[in-house]
Amino acid sequence: MNMLQMPADLDISDQHLVDGVVGRQLRPLAKTITLIESQRPDHRARARRVLEALLPHTGGAMRVGISGVPGVGKSTFIEALGLLLIERGLKVAVLAVDPSSSVTGGSILGDKTRMELLSQRTEAFIRPSPSAGSLGGVAGKTRETLLVCEAAGFDVVIVETVGVGQSETAVAGMTDIFCLLQLPNAGDDLQAIKKGIMELADLIVINKADIDPRQAAVAKSQIKTALGMLRHSSPNWVPPVLTLSALKKDGVAQFWDEITRYRDTMRGSGEFDEKRRTQAQAWMWELIDSGLRQRFREHPQVRAELAALQAAVARGETTPAAAAHSLLNHLSEH
Repeated sequence: MNMLQMPADLDISDQHLVDGVVGRQLRPLAKTITLIESQRPDHRARARRVLEALLPHTGGAMRVGISGVPGVGKSTFIEALGLLLIERGLKVAVLAVDPSSSVTGGSILGDKTRMELLSQRTEAFIRPSPSAGSLGGVAGKTRETLLVCEAAGFDVVIVETVGVGQSETAVAGMTDIFCLLQLPNAGDDLQAIKKGIMELADLIVINKADIDPRQAAVAKSQIKTALGMLRHSSPNWVPPVLTLSALKKDGVAQFWDEITRYRDTMRGSGEFDEKRRTQAQAWMWELIDSGLRQRFREHPQVRAELAALQAAVARGETTPAAAAHSLLNHLSEH
């Protein structure tokens, strides 16, 4: 779409956002993401129109998912990687999802503090977002934000997740390559096999290898053994296991070499584009499921009866199945 060609349903203020994002201006980029994250119905409608206008400018970035348990050094690693990529002439966006408190809904959003050097670079954009209770700890609008960053011309978009629960599955479903960071004391190969996350990983990194090189080597061997017992998502790619020290920037260049090798391998087999198509379709169904759930809750009769039926279930006066059936029946009524 030509930047100057305004869609019929895109007003001037939204067109300014589109032009600013495509023009690689940080302020319109941040404002567009804020619009996308808004819960207001009118903002949601505007966000959909802006995203549609930006869509032709998306798809050019390498989407990298990074996960790992707290303390594994994700922020240090991402900063080292980001600085390396900038040195190579690339622009980097980091979408860091912070866990929200289940009590207050608040979030620390401290990634810009932890990535102090990277946040000072004009070639980088760091956007911390609270998970706000989203499934798996991944912010509900992370996919849309990723597309906006692509439209803004970033060459690499890194999605960092909190590394708990089902966040790994969510991130693996929106990125081109999913990388798992481990500590040298990751445990024996039997424990590794129990972690279903291993089946999702396209690349495994043992960080902080400088602290105990011997243990890191043992962990690498154990994880490789465990990987040999699992079925991988692609017949053309066996997930490599790397040891590195993000703090000392030792091995970070080799990590990016593996990323590019993965991209070239998957593009050569046709799996790269197919994976993106599959992810887009899965995303559509997730939105359908979410939308149906929201409309169900907003149905007048459901809203009128929900509290009473919930109380009846809690008191044991009716079964959950009967209560659910009664509420769902309202959707088929005219």
